[in-house]
Amino acid sequence: MSLEKVTIKDVARLAGVGLGTASRVVSGKGSVSPATLERVKRAIEELDFRPSHAARSLLSGSSRMIGVYLPVLKGTFYMPILQTIDGQLRAAGLHMVVAFGLGLGVGDERRQCIEGIAFLIERGCDGLVVMGEGMVEEDLAGLGAKLDCLVVLNHSFESIPDQCFSADHTRGGALAARALLDQGHRALAVVAGPASLPDNVARIDGFMAEVAAAGIDTSTVWVAESDFSPEGGWAAARDLAGSGYHFTGLFCANDEMALGALSFFQQAGIAVPQQVSVIGYDDTPSAEFSAPRLSTVHVPWNDVTHNALNALLERCYDLPAPPARALPITVTQRASLAPPPRQAGETK
Repeated sequence: MSLEKVTIKDVARLAGVGLGTASRVVSGKGSVSPATLERVKRAIEELDFRPSHAARSLLSGSSRMIGVYLPVLKGTFYMPILQTIDGQLRAAGLHMVVAFGLGLGVGDERRQCIEGIAFLIERGCDGLVVMGEGMVEEDLAGLGAKLDCLVVLNHSFESIPDQCFSADHTRGGALAARALLDQGHRALAVVAGPASLPDNVARIDGFMAEVAAAGIDTSTVWVAESDFSPEGGWAAARDLAGSGYHFTGLFCANDEMALGALSFFQQAGIAVPQQVSVIGYDDTPSAEFSAPRLSTVHVPWNDVTHNALNALLERCYDLPAPPARALPITVTQRASLAPPPRQAGETK
């Protein structure tokens, strides 16, 4: 057998049928007589014909591929979500194509998102999963017919609310504050993420509202804006320790910054939780294995992602898997959270 690529035309020629008939047999769509079907199958077997992905897509009208856009492809937050998407798609006989940006706060994030989505559409993806805040409402019109086969993670658009899947970050921030307050902390500090990101703003607003409800003047809370990275958490913790501000409880707006802060405190000889308590946000896999193990707000990202995909697969392939919407946020308490140290002269 020649090493040249066998095509559907070769199959049709050997079987003595038209190209359209051979295509119907390969795609499984349309009717052919039993005798013709047998001739085409024998030709396929004799030629060892294996249609390319592009050919199968052309014949079936579906690529069986889902495009995924992430703002950055690294870290303990995005990678588990990507693994969840890949696992669910493979279980459904589908595959994913990934595009990603340069990172949060790096370059023109909106342009990166639009270009990434265009790349996925050009590759023939049947549907799209877009994560983050790269797009704005007016960009949706540019998706055309693909808008119906889109779901969005961790962001909301007023025009397509049923296609957006996120978490109640305001409540998540409030739960972080309540966890510290319930332990008796009143001297608080916050390492926030980028102020340009709505999900960060929501969790900080929720935290501050809960603190204010406890009778604490929020203007006295030490706050630093960082970038959701371990390096950013380290730098913010270093600035906090060097500021002279007295604090016993620290809220980091994601786990990666909390891990960076824990690392700095360990190097600086600041004992967690004996001297200061730290609580993170997201409950990524790394939180369970930090030293000390990180207390954090548990956002059910795995469930959020599964439900977004259920909605997308129903839209793209009529697979009956109605998504759930009520996904509770909780606090996972581990070793980094404890009551504040007693001051000299205090009694129990």
